Amino acid sequence: MKAIAFASLALAALTISAATRHSADKAVIGEVTPQWSASDTNGKTEDISQYRGKFVVLEWTNPECPFVKKHYGSGNMQSAQKEATELGAVWLTIDSSAEGRPGYLTPDTANALRKNWKVNSTATILDTNGRVGKIYSAHATPQVVIIDPKGVVIYNGAIDDRPTADPEDVKGAKNYVLTNLKLAIAGKPLEESSTRPYGCAIKYGN
Repeated sequence: MKAIAFASLALAALTISAATRHSADKAVIGEVTPQWSASDTNGKTEDISQYRGKFVVLEWTNPECPFVKKHYGSGNMQSAQKEATELGAVWLTIDSSAEGRPGYLTPDTANALRKNWKVNSTATILDTNGRVGKIYSAHATPQVVIIDPKGVVIYNGAIDDRPTADPEDVKGAKNYVLTNLKLAIAGKPLEESSTRPYGCAIKYGN
């Protein structure tokens, strides 16, 4: 009986340990982001811990997605990136498309795209194994996450409140990213810490 009880306790401990590890790999609003690092288009390692002390915006992208084209074609995304970085935030654009899937970019094609689209983000990360995207449960492009200077995830969701691919809808839309970033910088509570992302499904490898 003692052996059976011990085995049951050991199994329970392993189950709890596995659940804890799983939880630690997933970002939760109101909690410190899990640690990660990934390469950008210039081969530089972007480590999330290196930006502790600053607000960080993570933006998921796919150049083939009409919803992404809406924001870049209208200049809305570049404008938001510029304003956020001028406020002192770090803005990391992330492509989590796996090799061979729609939206996949090589460093060269990504840098050419940054130049052609006049992207104003701090860097573009090529998350081809999908690890970073899965940490934040990213499933749409564009989807945006905001992390505060303490490393706490304070927002995860859509870029704005107009879930369409029509560039005309950018006018008058509420930009959740800039609204919440400005509130957080001012030390005020966010109006929304979570919204439903809209756009194209991220093309993970598995």
